[in-house]
Amino acid sequence: MPDLSAAFVRLHAQLAPVALVPEVRLHQADEPIGLWELTEGEFRSAQPPPFWAFAWAGGQALARYVTDHPELVAGRRTLDLASGSGLVAIAAARAGAAAVRAVEVDERAVAAVALNAEANGVRVDAEFGDILDGDAGDAEVVLAGDVFYSEAMARRMLRFLLRAARSGARVLVGDPGRAFLPRERFHERATYDVPVPEALESVRVKRTTVWELDPAPPGAAR
Repeated sequence: MPDLSAAFVRLHAQLAPVALVPEVRLHQADEPIGLWELTEGEFRSAQPPPFWAFAWAGGQALARYVTDHPELVAGRRTLDLASGSGLVAIAAARAGAAAVRAVEVDERAVAAVALNAEANGVRVDAEFGDILDGDAGDAEVVLAGDVFYSEAMARRMLRFLLRAARSGARVLVGDPGRAFLPRERFHERATYDVPVPEALESVRVKRTTVWELDPAPPGAAR
């Protein structure tokens, strides 16, 4: 893990339990807007926004679901896409996944995933890179929290997830009603009321759903 990225995470985020998944502790920012401005936000810099510093609603719901249904990942190779803080990856590792790979395009997020996994006493292989034009490798379960937040991201993510599902992986996502989730491709598995930072979401609680991807085209005979 790059020392500077790890130092940045430790400096700007404190270990605290996750609201919906208190079994897991993460390095979280106390004051979201200040950190967002410090890293120059999404539109003013090549540096990605500090998604790693917050427990987003989609990730919280998905981590809660994995924690409550460990049979989903137990003994299986698991991939967490756009891992952010590593919350979902850590939940999978705690639930007994055979191996957990967490992929991020932000070096600070990779550092945060490694620090958070260590803090929770689990093994997660944190990886820096963009794999969305490739495949899920040997993953048997693919998890993605809150990834349908932009049209461009949603298109790339859906193509990747469909390739994974058609290769035999079980694919679940957590989503708090983002505009670009293609709901017609998914089946609902669970819904939660998730506490979120009001400064980021403009509400204190977001109704959030865990969905499972159906690899068949909408309307296809079963």
